[in-house]
Amino acid sequence: MTSFKKDKLQNAVNIHLKQAISLSEYLCDNPELAYEEYASSEKIVNVLKNNGFDVTYPYAGYNTAFCACLDNGEGPKIALLTEYDALPEIGHGCGHNLHGSLSVLTGLALNELKDSFKGKLYVIGTPAEEENGAKIGMAEKGIFDDFSLAVMMHSWAGGYSHPNMDVLSLRCYVVEFYGETSHAVAAPWKGKSALSAARKFLDLIDARRECFTPDIHVNSVILDGGKAPNIIPDYAKIRMEFRTNSMKRLEDVDDMIQKCAKGAAMALDCKVTLNYGLSDFYDMVRVKSLEDFTVSGFDAFQMPHLPVSTPTGSSDVGNVSYHCPTIQPLLSISEKPLALHTSAFRDATRTPNAYLALKQGALIMMNLILEVFNNSDYRDIIKTDWEKELLKKRNL
Repeated sequence: MTSFKKDKLQNAVNIHLKQAISLSEYLCDNPELAYEEYASSEKIVNVLKNNGFDVTYPYAGYNTAFCACLDNGEGPKIALLTEYDALPEIGHGCGHNLHGSLSVLTGLALNELKDSFKGKLYVIGTPAEEENGAKIGMAEKGIFDDFSLAVMMHSWAGGYSHPNMDVLSLRCYVVEFYGETSHAVAAPWKGKSALSAARKFLDLIDARRECFTPDIHVNSVILDGGKAPNIIPDYAKIRMEFRTNSMKRLEDVDDMIQKCAKGAAMALDCKVTLNYGLSDFYDMVRVKSLEDFTVSGFDAFQMPHLPVSTPTGSSDVGNVSYHCPTIQPLLSISEKPLALHTSAFRDATRTPNAYLALKQGALIMMNLILEVFNNSDYRDIIKTDWEKELLKKRNL
């Protein structure tokens, strides 16, 4: 990255930095939950419209989604993913106000550099990341299939950024057992305990844990186990989530879950149903050539960074990564280590360190996007790397 290029990028970012900070503060002051982000999405849409983007809103079947396009001639298609939903009670404890505004800032700054690239830049509003993320449905509809790149940064803390966020695939089941009620003392032999079947189901899962590979995680809660201890319960309900490092492995674990549920039901003379509680969240198809370029951006702006961490959660960005080359760097906004989904992290999004990170993150994403727009050889490398990694995932 040349000093001239750095200056050019910085000048473009500086034009819109105050507006991006104001947007982040507005979102923080007015948090809206998943699928309810009406004021948030409208605020972002108006900013993009007022800066020359052609906006479709609502979009893709979601009332609070949008697609803003900067059509700058024939060339690649690149998507900036934008999040803006908040959490119950604590508001923007995941930093969506900041990194959502970061995607908007990157789009606005690139609009200032239209003489530097050809192609179509999209800023896509993706609601409900904290719930049944809209990126899942968008990916299923093929919205990202012909993109050369989809990118966003996610807020982080601890003084070190990461060139990507690795994530696990996730499936959620609502498991319901059905038995027969009876008096627990006077005639227990007439009952068929749905609660006993549910407990045995969890026991069978636990019995298999010693044979789990390290990437497998199964977590459950009992939502309904009966109404009174003197009644044999005829209904029990469990919510279960399980995660693995690939969609193929997820299907293997699914088979095990199904066997344990049916086995427990059969042993206790009950019936069982398994229904999806969420859409599937996919694991991340990582692209080394994108991560390496992001590291060079961190170095160019003297941003401390660490390698990609072992995945500990899930994100609907993973679903996008199965459809086009995708990257989601983690951007540190605080020197102090802070957990996501906390009020402390929310408060950290309104500090000078966070606003410096907002600027630096936009510079890094702009540099990457311009490289993808302008360097056909690099686009070919990215696509080849992505296709190889996707094939590995499907055979893992």
